[in-house]
Amino acid sequence: MNNRIRSIRATEILDSRGTPTVRVSVHLDNGIFGVSSVPSGASTGENEAAELRDAEAGRYGGKGVRRAVANVNDVIAPQLVGRDPTRQVEFDLAMIELDSTPNKSKLGANAILGVSQSVARAAAAATGLPLYAYLGGVGARRLPVPMMNVINGGKHADSSLDFQEFMIMPRGAPSFAEALRYGAETFQALKGLLHERGLSTAVGDEGGFAPQLKSNEEGCELLVTAIERAHYRPGEDIAIALDPAASSFFENGKYRLTRSRQGDKSADEMTALYQTWLDRFPIVSLEDGLAESDWEGFRRQTAALGARIQIVGDDLLVTNPIYIARGIAEKTCNAALIKLNQIGTVTETIEAIDLCRKAGWGFVISHRSGETEDSFIADFAVAMGGGQIKTGSLCRSERIAKYNRLLEIEQELGDAAIFGA
Repeated sequence: MNNRIRSIRATEILDSRGTPTVRVSVHLDNGIFGVSSVPSGASTGENEAAELRDAEAGRYGGKGVRRAVANVNDVIAPQLVGRDPTRQVEFDLAMIELDSTPNKSKLGANAILGVSQSVARAAAAATGLPLYAYLGGVGARRLPVPMMNVINGGKHADSSLDFQEFMIMPRGAPSFAEALRYGAETFQALKGLLHERGLSTAVGDEGGFAPQLKSNEEGCELLVTAIERAHYRPGEDIAIALDPAASSFFENGKYRLTRSRQGDKSADEMTALYQTWLDRFPIVSLEDGLAESDWEGFRRQTAALGARIQIVGDDLLVTNPIYIARGIAEKTCNAALIKLNQIGTVTETIEAIDLCRKAGWGFVISHRSGETEDSFIADFAVAMGGGQIKTGSLCRSERIAKYNRLLEIEQELGDAAIFGA
């Protein structure tokens, strides 16, 4: 066969924060190849698969990835060269076995995922299929509703906001292309609104504005005003999604809203706060509203709010089938955030999604705050058909690359394309 793997090669590149990351290229005997780059998060769950960093103080502040690159080139590649790239599960299981640790800390999840994604890309090219059709089959035609992070706080920005992400969801649009237009026009309206009020229009890690506001609540107020200024209907054309990333302000059993000077709160008080917001704002999704260790708080929050909105576990579940199964059993959420680099292989990510489907949960395919121009997750979102994607704001090319790829996919699908969750 002429489509077997001839070479696997990794290199160190930079992500959107100027931090090193891994890029992997897989070349086949017939000249076809696949290339993929690995993102990195700032707000990370304690149970995520482990990135491998060099810890050399005199180079990139210890964040270099030459060890991960060497593991691809010297350890993984010799075991996988010569194999058929269409056997994705076989590849991923081989790397998991080669690593042999529970969290991929030996070879590095960044090394393993780079290979896993590149193999998928090469296999798709070898079969003559776009990546979304190769991974999702002939029925892959659902374009996702984007969750656009237009106001950044928490670990993603030097702002006055404790909460990390204030997002708009143009779920009332008739197509992805129109959803993107709704979002872009609202983003520009928000920029004008901030400028009028003398607030900063500088952006954070994910391209959202990072203004100094009086409270977290004011973030929602600004979104509603911006939606209306862009001539859309809050809640009907465009809804709001929140990611407080509560682990980042959880300390000694309390949720400390120190940036916004809103005091300390218990889990139930946080849920009560969100409940009051649901009565005021068109919020449809709440991600990591409590800390990753607060399983009981999550259970009570889902019991209280889950019939009204989507309760998404990110740091709590870390795209790991073990934690997702626990979340399903304990009813701690009704949806999961899905990040490929949290678990480390395409195969395990699909397994996590399958668990969500079986439980009737929603799931959201997501980027990371440290991104690259790689648009793998755009194809992956269509392949998985969950109808939701998080990939940042309406600026910064590493975010726009995903949106532009989704536009291409919608055009390729033509009349067969469907849009929405």
